[in-house]
Amino acid sequence: MTDTAPAGRGLLRPALIAVIAVALVLLGGGLAVALGIGRTTEPSADSVDAGFSRDMSRHHLQGVEMANLAPDRSTDPEIRQLAFDISSTQTNQAGRMEGWLSLWGLPPSGGETMAWMEGTGHSGHTMEMGENDLMPGMATEDELTALRDLSGTAFDVEFLRLMIRHHQGGKEMAVYAAEHAETATVRRLAGTIADTQTAEVTTMARMLSARGGSPLPAP
Repeated sequence: MTDTAPAGRGLLRPALIAVIAVALVLLGGGLAVALGIGRTTEPSADSVDAGFSRDMSRHHLQGVEMANLAPDRSTDPEIRQLAFDISSTQTNQAGRMEGWLSLWGLPPSGGETMAWMEGTGHSGHTMEMGENDLMPGMATEDELTALRDLSGTAFDVEFLRLMIRHHQGGKEMAVYAAEHAETATVRRLAGTIADTQTAEVTTMARMLSARGGSPLPAP
């Protein structure tokens, strides 16, 4: 019997097997992380890994809150796209950090804010606002209330001013975690956050200047 199979079938089969193999390796790696295989100890509640995950996820969620105001208050396509990018990225990153805390058996909140950043001048940093203690760069409730009342160009300018300061405050935490966290995945995410926020601050400073605004003092 003559074999009428396409000539390329012999080439496709090894390629398909290779793709499946890679997928299985990735799946196995994900399961290993979920099951704790290959790890010796989990980060403790007072570790850099846990402290960064707790504090940066909360820091991010305020950034998301501000970004989510833009669709209803700005008509500027560039502002709206920036806000969408910030909201999407920081929501994803906050979810990853909260997921790590759950995986480590640690609560998503609690502990002294930024106590994990030894020797930076921000260790144990708080502002006297009860449960709403602010980390560097975070907006006060009065600032958020004022932002919610703005629209158009006035909103765009104040949004950029607050978000630039917000990014500047978060960057210091990310740089510290990228250098001192014990877990490689935490270090990688922290490095990504530091790089992204540095680039976005440059972009937002340009946008703010183009709209006639000036930045707030750095935190």
